[in-house]
Amino acid sequence: MSVFDSLIGQEHAVEEMKHASLDAAKISNDERGDAMTHAWLITGPPGSGRSTIALAFAASLVCSKGGCGECIDCRDVSSGMHPDVEHIVPEGIIYTVEATRALIERAALLPTRSPWHVIVVEDVDRFRVEAATTLLKTLEEPPPQTVWLLCAPTVDDVSPTIRSRCRHVLLSTPTLKAIAEQLTTRYGIDPAMAAFASRAAQGHIGRARALATDEAARIRRKEILDIPTSLRTIGSCFELANKIVSNVNADADSITSPLDDHDDNSIRTAFGEGAEGKGLSTVQRRMKSALKDLDKRMKKRHVRIVIDQYDRVLLDLTGYYRDILVLQSGSDVELINEELRAALVRVAEVDDASATLRRIAAITETRDQIAANVQPLTAFESLLVTLRDPRLNAIVG
Repeated sequence: MSVFDSLIGQEHAVEEMKHASLDAAKISNDERGDAMTHAWLITGPPGSGRSTIALAFAASLVCSKGGCGECIDCRDVSSGMHPDVEHIVPEGIIYTVEATRALIERAALLPTRSPWHVIVVEDVDRFRVEAATTLLKTLEEPPPQTVWLLCAPTVDDVSPTIRSRCRHVLLSTPTLKAIAEQLTTRYGIDPAMAAFASRAAQGHIGRARALATDEAARIRRKEILDIPTSLRTIGSCFELANKIVSNVNADADSITSPLDDHDDNSIRTAFGEGAEGKGLSTVQRRMKSALKDLDKRMKKRHVRIVIDQYDRVLLDLTGYYRDILVLQSGSDVELINEELRAALVRVAEVDDASATLRRIAAITETRDQIAANVQPLTAFESLLVTLRDPRLNAIVG
């Protein structure tokens, strides 16, 4: 077993990082290790596994066995609890200068139980000029045991001053066949279900696994795909928007609650809650501090998962209208929602390609609005009013 096993179709990148991990161990022993460097830029489209490979690489650096996937270090990285691996996800649209300075201060800390202090930063394309300039010095002259793993969609999205200081690793979108094969071989998914899940997920590995293994995820997706033909009145637009927001928050709670409980219990166990004896007051103060930090991380995790869930809704809607556009153009390429072809054909006959393109643009705008901290309910109400087409009522009866 290896921390890299979950990656699909990224063999070249995995081999490069495994080699770097081996050389990192050499450097820790005061030997030469040219394959390892202190700053990496990992780019690839959504679903390619940028943060997955970054965290796998981080685990391989702090694990004494190079990322065995089973030891306490690997498990702690996976759960977000390792003291020497920080996973940074932006809370707003951009990284501010103040947040960047705070990040640099944390990066300067020495590792506590591992050879390396690893900083995984997502969405580095959100560093604007001032923040990128602030980060530049530490990338040029990092603390000797600090490793930066920066993630972004493309190289062009990243400030030139940042990308020029990093070693670049390019990921690609895995093929649907490769995703389906892993679902079958690793998780024992029926081939027909694996093929459906990989196609419906549009190349996003985590989403494909959820669709293949969780009936609730498939039901939720079907509810989203029913939206375009369910918008019969303006009132129904508001009702469905409210349902989307409520479902997203409920789903996020169901995902984060077990993780939060596990992390809370882990900290309390580690500090021996309920124990007695000398020095207890000091231990309790440290535990309170650790729990306070955990609370901040839990809130950030919840926000991140809520945003991911909204993104899932918008991705499914985009796939729906993409299929409509394919049918309207007369193309013979495979539909994302092939199982809905008959219904999609009827919908495609109601309007033309220009109207479909306007609806896709409205979905994209909604995604940008949510990223800009517009209230999700307001954003979805506006979107559904735009998507509404009373002519579809005759199709669904």
